[in-house]
Amino acid sequence: MFQYRKDRSALSRAITLGEVVFHSVVRSVRSKHNNAFMALALNIVQAVMFVMFFYFMFSVLGMRGGAIRGDFLLYMMSGVFLFMTHTKTVGAVVGAEGASSPMMQHAPMNTTIAILSAAIGALYLQVLSMLIILFAYHVAFTPIHIEEPIPAFGMLLLSWASGAAIGLVLYVLKPWLPGAIGIISTIYQRSNMLFSGKMVLANSLPGYMLPMFIWNPLFHTIDQARGYIFINYNPHVTWWEYAAWLALIFFVLGLMGEFYTRRAVSLSWSARR
Repeated sequence: MFQYRKDRSALSRAITLGEVVFHSVVRSVRSKHNNAFMALALNIVQAVMFVMFFYFMFSVLGMRGGAIRGDFLLYMMSGVFLFMTHTKTVGAVVGAEGASSPMMQHAPMNTTIAILSAAIGALYLQVLSMLIILFAYHVAFTPIHIEEPIPAFGMLLLSWASGAAIGLVLYVLKPWLPGAIGIISTIYQRSNMLFSGKMVLANSLPGYMLPMFIWNPLFHTIDQARGYIFINYNPHVTWWEYAAWLALIFFVLGLMGEFYTRRAVSLSWSARR
């Protein structure tokens, strides 16, 4: 009860924040499974299943001719990895603990840390899963070659950032419209199965189909990533700047909404759900 306030430096506050975020990230990763290794293994299995499903579907339907000349599996993985990073981040941020959560009763914890840890935890799982799968494919099957690995990884980070920004806006609206936001989040994540462009090349889409994909930031990042991965593909109809600006706008809107919602939310809101 009787405490005195200590003025701390900016460095000290940053270290404390980093420590709290680290433990929150660990908690976020372990929430997927009691065993962190099992959580990683389940994510790897899911990614491999996605790749294998699309590989056999393309082979059976005879659609491999429409892919980029080069490693066909790498072409499939480039879409699947960015798709999973984006959609998993949206789901993780939307499902982060809100201001009325019991965890917020602990002094260092706040909604900003909850959102940040959910987003970083999703990125950690996806990047680690991607590296393990690529390493296993490189060693066990055939050496892989990525023409520009750093910009390609930048497109993965941009997919993550846009997913976190969209998830943040949905997270802010969730206390006000809990039922509707759950449905909207599910619809958005499911729509990315078709409109993310992971199964098609943007350059090969006919003009009348392009508007169905062009609104999606994930469509832009996947297509741009393939331009950096393969030497013989040059994206013409997508721009990574679109995804970056959309992420920035959604981040600003989300932060403004989170500040307002945090001041208005109360424990009684949870009783309405």
